Amino acid sequence: MFIGRENELNTLNKLYNSGKFEFPVIYGRRRVGKTALISEFTKDKDTIFFTGVETNEKQNLDNFSRCIMEYNTGIAVNTSFPSFQAALEYVFELAKTKRIVLVIDEYPYVARASKSLASTLQLLIDKNKDNSKLFLILCGSSMSYMEDHVLAYKAPLYGRRTAQFKIKPFDFFEACRYFTKLSGIDKALAYGIAGGTPQYLLLLDDNLSIEDNIKNTHLNPSSSIFEEPHNLLKQEVREPAIYNAVITAIATGSSKMNEISNKIDEDTSVCATYIKNLIMLGILKKELPYGEKSSRKTIYSIEDNMFRFWYRFVPENISIISRGAKDLAYARIAPELSSYMGGVFEEICRQYLWKLLLEGRCAVNFSDIGRWWGTNPKTKSQEEIDIMGTDKDSALFGECKWTNEKVDLGVLETLVERSNLFHYKKIHFYLFAKTGFTDGCRNRAAELGNVSLITYEDILR
Repeated sequence: MFIGRENELNTLNKLYNSGKFEFPVIYGRRRVGKTALISEFTKDKDTIFFTGVETNEKQNLDNFSRCIMEYNTGIAVNTSFPSFQAALEYVFELAKTKRIVLVIDEYPYVARASKSLASTLQLLIDKNKDNSKLFLILCGSSMSYMEDHVLAYKAPLYGRRTAQFKIKPFDFFEACRYFTKLSGIDKALAYGIAGGTPQYLLLLDDNLSIEDNIKNTHLNPSSSIFEEPHNLLKQEVREPAIYNAVITAIATGSSKMNEISNKIDEDTSVCATYIKNLIMLGILKKELPYGEKSSRKTIYSIEDNMFRFWYRFVPENISIISRGAKDLAYARIAPELSSYMGGVFEEICRQYLWKLLLEGRCAVNFSDIGRWWGTNPKTKSQEEIDIMGTDKDSALFGECKWTNEKVDLGVLETLVERSNLFHYKKIHFYLFAKTGFTDGCRNRAAELGNVSLITYEDILR
């Protein structure tokens, strides 16, 4: 069952219906659903679908030739073209009179083995683009390679693409479509442990409880997700041990560059390079207090929920898990799940506000939202606001509480007080609660008139 990616499919089909040569580039992290998207797009179209493998030029050329001949004759023929140029020229010739989709999946594997492939494609595109009906898709999981050798200004193929798609994990609302049988609370937990990567979501069984799903995935040494963080790093980077150390340092509370550097005993310049690559992979994210640009306040956190959950709970319980004691491991994790879900709930609430904005239902027409932290000049104490967004003279301030207790008046009063650190003509407050609000909080919100009280159930509607 294919879920989501409606915008990408619509754009690809519009390009397809142009009838002229098109060259979209599709890239994104492994397991994010690139091949599934392409397969869905091409399911009713004349397609030559070739997937590169990490081997030499000859084997990839043989496989490519086989895909072309099977498309043209309907038979898997072991005849190989003498070169990639000859094979591609043959496909361009086929596409002079009819629309053909040519997919080169895992393009970096092919291009690394055939150094002249990018220049050959450049030559043939320039020669044939004005009289060709070819729909060429290059797809790759190596994000750095695709950005540096396909999309970058100095790359041979620069300026030839007609569209590019950076495929990202699903947001919470899209991820929920995978789980028709889970309760509302369990959908949030599922998103908290798997994130929005389709391949990870498919590993969860919505016929089972979240407890059983955690035991079957993160706490099961034989599950694919148990080794996934290490395997993905091995595929994407040259020194996975140091990358692993960086992520572990952040997962265990080190958020500033100097803290991470001290934790793993590496220079900050070295750490900066590793962190930059992990951000590009979508595993880490860089944050500044909302509206500020001072790099001194930069902090780093884990963006991908599957990685966040894994690094938070698996390493410290690895000895127990490796001995098959998943019940004991879960018993240690369970008391901390609510605290862990606090950050996940903040993320869900931010996504909800974006949803409201795009639907024209948000009280403030913000251009961006984020978290703010800093020093209160009056009290000299550190303050934090979960969500802040602005638009010229307007601002919204939000607080998110993932607890089983109803949010009381004190939470609203604290948020109002912290908003006084800023000066905007129009202010709106959003309080988000897992279970609801006390009567005192509701009454005060009604008095103020500029407060939206949002329960988790409201978010799901």
